[in-house]
Amino acid sequence: MAREPLSVVVITYNNADTLDACLREVDWAEEIVVLDSGSSDDTVAIAERHGARVAVHPFDDYGPQKQRAIDMASHDWILNLDADEILSLGTRAVIERALVAPRHAGFRLPRRERMFWTVQHRRSWRNGHLRLFDRRRGGMNDVDVHAAVEVRGPVKTLRQADFVNDGDGDIATRVEKINRYTSGMVAYKLRRRQRFAGLRMVIYPPLFFLRQYIGKRYFLNGWAGYIASVTGAFYAFLKYAKLYEARRRSRD
Repeated sequence: MAREPLSVVVITYNNADTLDACLREVDWAEEIVVLDSGSSDDTVAIAERHGARVAVHPFDDYGPQKQRAIDMASHDWILNLDADEILSLGTRAVIERALVAPRHAGFRLPRRERMFWTVQHRRSWRNGHLRLFDRRRGGMNDVDVHAAVEVRGPVKTLRQADFVNDGDGDIATRVEKINRYTSGMVAYKLRRRQRFAGLRMVIYPPLFFLRQYIGKRYFLNGWAGYIASVTGAFYAFLKYAKLYEARRRSRD
């Protein structure tokens, strides 16, 4: 029985360093759609070299830009990747089997993180992300900063598949991203009227560290896993610290 045809969707902005590896692992799909935000490097040329259908649209926010790219696709089944994400060996076969008469609205793929000079150990916990889905039954939500796919219907995790997020090649990049993301989350948390920012700032970071380092077995990644757990705890601290600061300023 033939599988459902697949459109791979990627949004880009100056991703020449990672896009070639990303698209090389999905060139078996029936279609690749790349929506660029006005790159000044070789991003568009790389996409065209892989036979992608390329369009350009100014970036306003992650969720809306992703949804534009999804709407450009020709097929109903979408594989949603970022430009610094690469399917691991064997994942293609798992995806193709899942798309033969699929009974689910979507599938989660476990993600392994690049931890600076190494890649996350396969036996440490890999968070599942809904990346393969039927766009007739869902699309991007409107959450600030961490917008993601939501679908109406059952979702299954493809544990034998995974992909690697190749974005954080060094500690400085991780810290810069943490600073940018936490600043972007402040307005969202203010709208949600999230309470007890000071208490969360004290309690949550050490709990986050223990969950990552022990609970998710990041200790299997050596010093890289320790540093990733500490910077993750710093992320947890910083988002509540900035929320607390914003509320103090609004009272002044």
